[in-house]
Amino acid sequence: MIRNVGMIGTGNMGSAILRGIVEASYVKPTQLTVFDVSRRKLKEIEEDIPGIQVARDCLEVAEAADLIILAVKPLYVREVIDEIRPGLQGKAVLSIAAGWTVSMLEEALRGTGATYLRVMPNTPALVGEGMTALCDDTTFSQEDFDYAKGIFDAVGKTRVLPERLFDGVIAISGSSPAYVYMMIEAMADAGVREGLPRTYAYEMAAQSVLGSALMVLSSGTHPAALKDAVCSPGGTTIEAVAALERSGFRAAILSAMEACAEKSREMSKKK
Repeated sequence: MIRNVGMIGTGNMGSAILRGIVEASYVKPTQLTVFDVSRRKLKEIEEDIPGIQVARDCLEVAEAADLIILAVKPLYVREVIDEIRPGLQGKAVLSIAAGWTVSMLEEALRGTGATYLRVMPNTPALVGEGMTALCDDTTFSQEDFDYAKGIFDAVGKTRVLPERLFDGVIAISGSSPAYVYMMIEAMADAGVREGLPRTYAYEMAAQSVLGSALMVLSSGTHPAALKDAVCSPGGTTIEAVAALERSGFRAAILSAMEACAEKSREMSKKK
């Protein structure tokens, strides 16, 4: 049974999960033990989440927690596992590192007595609108898996998927907030160019993206049909759509996601 959760790495993704699950009241601050090499990040978390336990090092997190979430950069996962190895017997280890496959986790954790689960979340978890994929190839007990899934259910939506789809998941979900932010920034810049105050431009661009996404999720209508409904004959929207097509908008999105997925595959081969 999981009573205490440890987080190693409190960067953007780690802190989003921590703040999200506390905000959702899924885990109490006193049940959380965290560590990061950055004292500044630890201080920020300690101030934002009163009652959270701050460890002296990674091993202390492993010893205090039943479930250990590895939220460090992929480059440092093996180093962290080696550091916490003495404290892993009977523990559940959850990795959110891109490129770290199930077989890699199995190899790195061999002999520790720990179980493992691969997960790919995204940063909108901070506002309760995350999208997380959990790998169905896991050694977690059903109880531990359900608890781990509950963490990410508390901060958004989840899907349980086979690992062969995870490179695509990283492209369409894990990394995609960055693409959306770029689009919002560009939309706002265009608004400023037309004379809108920047504050209003960001608000209107972001709200339009949010509302459009909710339309897709709630209506069940194909995105193309929703696009067509906005495009009046001879109107302003179809002119914008035509300009996007001329500029290769869809091709650019496809290329970006292909590059992201390919990078994920390359990272898996380098471990």
